[in-house]
Amino acid sequence: MAINKYMRAALKALSYGEPDLTGNYEMVRKIKELKRGVGAGLAYRTWDHLVPCGDHHVPVRIFVPDAGPLGRPVLLFFHGGGWVTGNIENYSGVCAALAKATGCLVASVDYRLAPEHKFPSGLNDCYAAAQELLEKPGLLGVERDQITLIGDSAGGNLAAAVSLMARDRGGFLPTRQILIYPAVYSDHTPASPFPSVQENGTDYLLTSKRVEEYLQLYRSKPEDLQNPYLAPLLAGDFSGQPDTLVITAEYDPLRDEGEAYGEKLREFGNDVEIHRIHDALHGFMSLSPGFKPVKRTYRYINDFLSGRSDSFGQVLASVADQEDEPEETVIMDKEVNELE
Repeated sequence: MAINKYMRAALKALSYGEPDLTGNYEMVRKIKELKRGVGAGLAYRTWDHLVPCGDHHVPVRIFVPDAGPLGRPVLLFFHGGGWVTGNIENYSGVCAALAKATGCLVASVDYRLAPEHKFPSGLNDCYAAAQELLEKPGLLGVERDQITLIGDSAGGNLAAAVSLMARDRGGFLPTRQILIYPAVYSDHTPASPFPSVQENGTDYLLTSKRVEEYLQLYRSKPEDLQNPYLAPLLAGDFSGQPDTLVITAEYDPLRDEGEAYGEKLREFGNDVEIHRIHDALHGFMSLSPGFKPVKRTYRYINDFLSGRSDSFGQVLASVADQEDEPEETVIMDKEVNELE
């Protein structure tokens, strides 16, 4: 559905008057916990697992889409929420829908949240989960190349940061990552170099002001804003990264930085696909699986996965929803091709 002038007016009204996050983050968390409608009515199984990480354990919930075997490709999922909100429970619907749409196991990581646990606490949790799964893939009965990192928004940031950290530390390295409207830069003020921050930063629910508030709660100190593990686009070296799918939303202040990150990865010789979803706002993956931008995103995910591994192709060949719809904006090399 195109965003007409009436929808724009409604979105603009909803974007104003939001409470200051720094003093009200607990209230914002509670409000978000009430929004769990996605995935209702889907049949799936789950079981919980604990990953050791220093002096604590990181909860991971595995979603199985049907009664089939467990030995199938795995999506290691890092949820969004600005590093401050979100958890396994209120992302259960998203993960269940993702499992059903792809035919994969989805392992959702319940990383620690800021401001109680500031950077790099949540990132360390995600790294620990990725390390255990990629170094011990037999835990879920798969091979290492059947495991893909995936995250939306702040979760996309964490997936990108885990991949950079894994390369820098040596040892395991994911073969694929899927970054859905990722936050990969640390400046969303009027000084930002990205036009989408100004174009989409006030009237489309997620505001640039809100992104700045999330970052202030997440960072431990001001210098963290220059750390590439907090802002992956600031990395000087983008080589040796996984095959990457980047999905962005047209009316999202984070749109341009996500696409710029994909371009940087491509410049350094990595295999990258970038798709911009038209008439979509930040956070659209939390909407119904039947919503057109969500369906298209699932199609891009399935195409990306099936093109990279025979094992993925075998699973995804049986996935429904092969509707042949027009393409969204596909960003190839240095061009933006409008295909609709």
